[in-house]
Amino acid sequence: MSYGGGYNPYQQQGYAPPPGAYPPQNAQVSPQAQQWFSMVDRDRSGKINSAELQAALVNGRGENFSDNACKLMISMFDSDASGTIDIFEFEKLYNYINQWLTTFKTYDRDGSGHIDSNELTQAFSQMGFRFSQEFIDFLVKKCDPATHKEVSVDQFIVLCVQVQRFTEAFRQRDTQQNGTITIGFEDFLTVAIGCSY
Repeated sequence: MSYGGGYNPYQQQGYAPPPGAYPPQNAQVSPQAQQWFSMVDRDRSGKINSAELQAALVNGRGENFSDNACKLMISMFDSDASGTIDIFEFEKLYNYINQWLTTFKTYDRDGSGHIDSNELTQAFSQMGFRFSQEFIDFLVKKCDPATHKEVSVDQFIVLCVQVQRFTEAFRQRDTQQNGTITIGFEDFLTVAIGCSY
């Protein structure tokens, strides 16, 4: 599970999870996910929080994933809303991240560790979205306020998750399926706040 650096190589040996960290016998976690979990779980709590995830994930620029990206990914798989994930939730996150890395690499054809607005347009188009160039430029500027040119893998994951969440919320309210909705202020705030985390 790596892209332009992937996880930091902590390579700690002899990891023994605390009692209760694993559900009963029949539950299986892949050896690779177990290995990554032991490297990410720096405090040996049997749970991973967003700070531990952030310390382990590196984007194509050699920077750690953003705090926002890590909190978003933890929250997606945190079934008990504890702010942490166990090894079974981590395996789901691990697979999810690898799927996004594969998707990202498809559009990062030069292996630069980022995609530009044209590549982002292609990615969204492949996902079934037909966004205007102005909207794509807006997304790139939000991701890269300095140069307005590129989107890193962690930013790409956040964008895609947010677009998916907002799309689902929009579809629920688009009862006529005509691409427009009328929304009250509190409902709008509910959607905006709910889709952002």
